[in-house]
Amino acid sequence: MRLIARFHTCICCFLFVASCPSVLAQQSKLFVIAQRADTNYIQTYDSLITGRYFFSRKYTSISLQGPENLANLRYRPNSTLNMGVGATYRGFTLNLAYGFPFLNPERGRGKTKYLDLQSHIYTRNWTIDFFGQFYKGYYLNPKGLGHADPQSYYLRPDLGISLFGLAVYNLRNGEKFSYRAAFLQSEWQKKSAGAFLFGGEIYAGSVTGDSAIVPSTLAADYPQRDIWRIRFLEFGPGAGYAYTLVVKKHFFVTGAATLNMDFGISREFKNDQSSDKLTISPNFIYRGVAGYNGNNWNLNFSFVGNTILVRGASSKNDYRFNTGNYRFTLAKRIKPYGRFKRQLKFFDPKE
Repeated sequence: MRLIARFHTCICCFLFVASCPSVLAQQSKLFVIAQRADTNYIQTYDSLITGRYFFSRKYTSISLQGPENLANLRYRPNSTLNMGVGATYRGFTLNLAYGFPFLNPERGRGKTKYLDLQSHIYTRNWTIDFFGQFYKGYYLNPKGLGHADPQSYYLRPDLGISLFGLAVYNLRNGEKFSYRAAFLQSEWQKKSAGAFLFGGEIYAGSVTGDSAIVPSTLAADYPQRDIWRIRFLEFGPGAGYAYTLVVKKHFFVTGAATLNMDFGISREFKNDQSSDKLTISPNFIYRGVAGYNGNNWNLNFSFVGNTILVRGASSKNDYRFNTGNYRFTLAKRIKPYGRFKRQLKFFDPKE
């Protein structure tokens, strides 16, 4: 167990240094592009600023797989819908967002306190995903499950999840396929293209409650009935594919998925005892974007998510951790002038 605890600490420090977010900062990324794009496929805008206005929602949830013919127990956070602005210039992107109260009315789902440090880096030949997530306060979906009132959610303000991870993939056709066109709006994919992905990932995490994770009203039906804490460490190689379909040069759909076969160790805590299990499990990272892209404007809906499967000793059924970020974006490319343009030379590549 000391190995998992030490890994938690190292990953947390690494993510803090890599992300360095402010209180309102949702993402801060530094991109390095070494290989030039094929201009028949990709139009770059290194001399322009890509400004954006967006709505986004992040989440980290857990699902306990139920026995046959019984519902899975899906614990979800009451995370906020955020409104924000951001900008990209060359390799640097900064987004600021806030969950205003008028966007997040009370719907009986309780309160969730969270810090989500997701960061997704897209270079010409690499994708790098950082995860550092801390959530406390969940509700059980749908209404009535685990609750005496069928019109109310079962709330767990004590339930907390911590998740740390790193996934790195090599992009094998980066001169013709652009992640940046889809997710950062700083390029324009003019022709359809795809790319194979090869790499690996590592994750560590935990879920903890003040009492058993399974509600007492459902405990008799679930083999995980007395488990109040789970910790895990997983790592392994993976491969995948990404593709952008371009229609009439301006309309596009981008999809990408990777499958990892991870070796893992998990520990379940039950009363004053604990039990370990070694497993090999499939994990997934997936992305999608659809919208309009042109020389000046970009309008799109995007999502990035991953699924981590953990199996404990108490049951053959999985604990399923899901993380994600949904975003609706309107972006405009702007040419800098005068003094502001001179200040931006700080971000220009050195000769």
